[in-house]
Amino acid sequence: MKFAVAGYGSRGDIEPFAALARELLGRGHDVRLAVSPWMLGLVEAAGLSATPFGSHAPAVTEVTDVVRRVTQLWAEWGAGFKTLASDTDLLVSGKGEQGLAAAVAEYYGIPHAALHFYPGDYASLGGLLGDLAKQAEAAQRRDLGLPGTTAQETLEIQSYDELCFPALAAQWAQQGRRRPFVGALTLELPTYLDGEVLSWIDAGTPPIYFGFGGGMQLPSFAETAMVITAACAQLGKRALIAGGSHDLSQIPHADHLKVVSAVSHAAIFPACRAVVHHGGAGTTATGMRAGIPTLILSLAVDDQHIWAEAVTRLGVGAAREFFSTTLDLLVADLRSILTPEYAARAREVAAEMTKPAESVARAADLLEEAVRAGSAG
Repeated sequence: MKFAVAGYGSRGDIEPFAALARELLGRGHDVRLAVSPWMLGLVEAAGLSATPFGSHAPAVTEVTDVVRRVTQLWAEWGAGFKTLASDTDLLVSGKGEQGLAAAVAEYYGIPHAALHFYPGDYASLGGLLGDLAKQAEAAQRRDLGLPGTTAQETLEIQSYDELCFPALAAQWAQQGRRRPFVGALTLELPTYLDGEVLSWIDAGTPPIYFGFGGGMQLPSFAETAMVITAACAQLGKRALIAGGSHDLSQIPHADHLKVVSAVSHAAIFPACRAVVHHGGAGTTATGMRAGIPTLILSLAVDDQHIWAEAVTRLGVGAAREFFSTTLDLLVADLRSILTPEYAARAREVAAEMTKPAESVARAADLLEEAVRAGSAG
């Protein structure tokens, strides 16, 4: 079988596509993978090859710049899908690009599947972004010579566990929606720092992990690190901070603190006491799989709020806005989740989570089934 797989965004957006591509290649399929230009290194580290999908996304501030940039991106995505999916059996896209990809799949007469990292209807995009998306999709359908609407169904794979949103399965079944849950798709790639960090952890008590996404730039990382250091000192806990691309040289040394650029979440989280992060889908899932309590300090992105609500509802953690957090609030939030009750509940939920290998295998099964169904039709 021949698969076209394309995703755009930062690591949390791209890793599921790379994990799926690796699984499909391992099954002997032909896979054309395309990802954000700045994520090519990630897929290469996973032993994969990929082509750029879309261009770099520079920061924009004016509304006119946003409109111009988003319009440009959608045009690039549409053209990218058309090139990538030629002479393939199935096209896989992300949620945000779903309408463009569906049109290309219809044009070639092949099935389309979309990876969703959090619940919500693709068609529910509202405001300026929603209007621009509808315009781009309408323009592409005209360019491809397609009618204004389609009856072709998209397979919407939910790349997270059903237990996080238990009411959705019944709701979608009643609606006749094709939205199977598979669990989070992750690569679990090691980093060169994992051994050093694990040795540091073994030399003392389990630390609290702090990380806010590789693609997130905090206004003052040094100030954030100072608050984290002070909070953990008050609680008598060690802190492990993953600073990503921030300047780590300005962080003062402390005996109970270790600061690194990045580590493998799958390798490090199980050795930690708790995890504090921005609420990305992949980081949330890995923390829950590790069976440790979570504190989400969301950075005003919609899906982060969704995951903040989920960990609170499941009783495995707490949440608040990152920019409303103070030293006193951080101490209080950490104290609230560092209890035997939260630890026990986190272990219970971890036992119910889909294992990474099972998740990617199930997703690949669904894609193979979709190709066979399309061929039979």
